[in-house]
Amino acid sequence: QVRMVESGGGLVQAGGSLRLSCAASGRTFSNYAMGWFRQAPGKEREFVAAISGGGGSTNYADSVKGRFTISRDNAKNTVNLQMNSLTPEDTAVYYCAGGGPRGYTPGTPWAYDYWGQGTQVTVSS
Repeated sequence: QVRMVESGGGLVQAGGSLRLSCAASGRTFSNYAMGWFRQAPGKEREFVAAISGGGGSTNYADSVKGRFTISRDNAKNTVNLQMNSLTPEDTAVYYCAGGGPRGYTPGTPWAYDYWGQGTQVTVSS
């Protein structure tokens, strides 16, 4: 059974930083894209960042470019999201996703086969 478990969410003041981690188990994702999405109350799930299987390619939403960094450790089957200069607009439940297509860094949810349960990130002003 494949499981993806996020951690690292919490409450932070505007301008602060958080680091999210996602640990996958049940299968190896080293050859597949992994990503992060988020969903704020009343809004659709939106793309945040993605990384290719080998980690050589990344893709970011315009709203987080220059502030967020996605990385992965294939030896540990984990993907991370370093979030800096957070603003209240970043408040959302953050989900990690795995099993995306090889060689790509898709920004669409339906490209991924596996999802975590989400972790809440709240940024206060």
